[in-house]
Amino acid sequence: MITVHHLNNSRSQRVLWLLEELALPYQIVRHERDPKTMLAPPALRAIHPLGKSPVLVDGDLVVAESGAILDYLTERYDTECALSPSPRPLESPERLQFRYWMHYAEGSAMPPLLMTLIFGRIRSAPMPFFAKPIARAIVDKAMSGFVGPQLRLHLDWMEQSLQSSSWFAGERFTAADIQMSFPVQAAAARGGGLENYPRLRAFVERIEARPAYQAALKKGGPFELMGSKPVK
Repeated sequence: MITVHHLNNSRSQRVLWLLEELALPYQIVRHERDPKTMLAPPALRAIHPLGKSPVLVDGDLVVAESGAILDYLTERYDTECALSPSPRPLESPERLQFRYWMHYAEGSAMPPLLMTLIFGRIRSAPMPFFAKPIARAIVDKAMSGFVGPQLRLHLDWMEQSLQSSSWFAGERFTAADIQMSFPVQAAAARGGGLENYPRLRAFVERIEARPAYQAALKKGGPFELMGSKPVK
């Protein structure tokens, strides 16, 4: 049976969701973050040297990184291509779009969101009174001069990409939408919201209404997106 090493408040929720969509049996091994450092426990290093989550174990195979896990599950178990395009031809527009969004989610969309989280923590961190104005000025400059514009650029691109279809990789729901769920939901929670992005808001409503999404939440438990209120 497939085993998912599931860290609370992490990207592993997407793995549970895909497993539910594929109707595959699996078991969950739960790991809790250190409440002070927010890092994964050392026990995860016994599964993978980096000690990160998600990690999927399927027989003797150990797969880390959410995108790699989603790729593995679709290529190994989605034999009817219900959640992914046909693997041939490789250059088909559908396949290329699918691959693009699978990699874009973590490679391009997440960095400005992570910087938003990090700078927000720096701004609110305890420090000597004389250092606060300096730290906040640096953070505000970085946010207004680089992070904020980059975040808006990516949100505009994601919103535009949903103009011609309801889903990122074409006319039907695929694993690429599962992969994209984390940055879109994180943007809603920590990136200033999606008030100006009606298509992205509608996307969130569609994915959260899916039975498999709700089943994954029930099994994995509520999770927080980059310090937001729990998703239930």
